[in-house]
Amino acid sequence: MISLKIKSKLWIEVKGKPVFGMGKRCLLEAIDKYGSINQAAKEMNITYRKAWGYLNAMEERLGMKLIERKTGGRDGGGANLTENARKILKKYGAFERGLQEVIDEKLKKTFKRNRL
Repeated sequence: MISLKIKSKLWIEVKGKPVFGMGKRCLLEAIDKYGSINQAAKEMNITYRKAWGYLNAMEERLGMKLIERKTGGRDGGGANLTENARKILKKYGAFERGLQEVIDEKLKKTFKRNRL
């Protein structure tokens, strides 16, 4: 039996410029997990500068803060997601799940039981 799976990339654009997709979702989730942009960047195997650039671009294009940053010092720095970022993550997750359900159903109908 052949197991078929469709792979695609989806993203949200504002005025023709990418704002949010799977990579940026992963970045926000990693920041939420670690409370650190630097640690999130390391987990994603990207530079801190690139992560910072993604965050700035998202915030600028969406016109809202996604991260509350604390500068370093004796108590250390950090980053936390704003309520807006949490809402975007929740909605994007629901969108991805819903889309996957539609794709899976279409795949089943198109390729009925081992018929290519």
